[in-house]
Amino acid sequence: MKKQNITLAILLTNLFIAFLGIGLVIPVTPAIMNELHLSGTAVGYMVACFAVTQLIVSPIAGRWVDRFGRKIMIVIGLLFFSVSEFLFGIGKTVDILFISRMLGGISAAFIMPGVTAFIADITTVKTRPKALGYMSAAISTGFIIGPGIGGFLAEIHSRLPFFFAAAFALIAAILSMLTLREPERNPENEKIEGQKTGGFKRIFAPMYFIAFLIILISSFGLASFESLFALFVDHKFGFTASDIAILITGGAIVGAITQVVLFDRFTRWFGEIRLIRYSLILSTSLVFLLTIVNSYAAILLVTFTVFVGFDLMRPAVTTYLSKIAGNEQGFAGGMNSMFTSIGNVFGPIIGGMLFDIDLNYPFYFATVALAIGIALTIAWKSPAHIKASM
Repeated sequence: MKKQNITLAILLTNLFIAFLGIGLVIPVTPAIMNELHLSGTAVGYMVACFAVTQLIVSPIAGRWVDRFGRKIMIVIGLLFFSVSEFLFGIGKTVDILFISRMLGGISAAFIMPGVTAFIADITTVKTRPKALGYMSAAISTGFIIGPGIGGFLAEIHSRLPFFFAAAFALIAAILSMLTLREPERNPENEKIEGQKTGGFKRIFAPMYFIAFLIILISSFGLASFESLFALFVDHKFGFTASDIAILITGGAIVGAITQVVLFDRFTRWFGEIRLIRYSLILSTSLVFLLTIVNSYAAILLVTFTVFVGFDLMRPAVTTYLSKIAGNEQGFAGGMNSMFTSIGNVFGPIIGGMLFDIDLNYPFYFATVALAIGIALTIAWKSPAHIKASM
């Protein structure tokens, strides 16, 4: 148990470092865009190319995680991320920046399935929800702390945060290489019946299909919501950059605390499917409510709470997939990443088009998408071989 805890701590530390690196560059990206005189369309395509690359590579990376091992995929992913950030730091042309973002998409496609499969190998079915909750919290905390450090570094030089992100990722890769040992495949996973090391047809297997649809729909709605949130509160309420930072950071902190303190308990009380349903109900209601409230205090309360629903739902889906995947942990993780990427590609595009018509429309769209997810959870049944509380 102690050895497993140490390994988990190393994994979470490396994940935190990687996402700290991603958060570092957020405050300075607009400055780089202005420096190179890039249009909004170019920036949009640059953001999309990250998700498109992740979308294309994720299914392959998931199979490689099962075939070649968890550790090697995590290390390679971190190295790709390091190179990606370094290129963005030195990039003086659009071509270099696009290559950087594509390498970033590859790194995400490698890291996430590798980490989730690694955790599935070193935990039991009972301890896994807590570990995956910690994983989500490590990611959220990296995003919370990163922008603050990035803003401080940018005061020295606008490119410095990218070099720090590259260095952090390289340190994480070296730590992983030196301290992690490839885990033995979990006997609990090997005992699960009905597993096939299959290709894309496995997506439509009944035990997977609704879970993947939930991931697609929720990421679709969430991406539409998140990508337009800053513009929404700016246009509708006249919020300043500091106001927006308080809202997003506060919501992320509340979400991370919820994941650490409550996720494991909620999973044991409700089971994954019901927890996903309740989280979607909470998020759907609050996304819609955001179009109605007007006072600063009400907006603050709604925003802080809406992230709780999303931050509980995502690790719950990951936990469910980990339980049912058996010896297909890499496949399940890769598909999780792929369907998330699809939502991340098309959600902001549709949300942006709707925003140009009416600033409330992206939130109505997100509400409808998330409501469809709620309907799907009502028809969702856990496979007979999975003993999960319903």
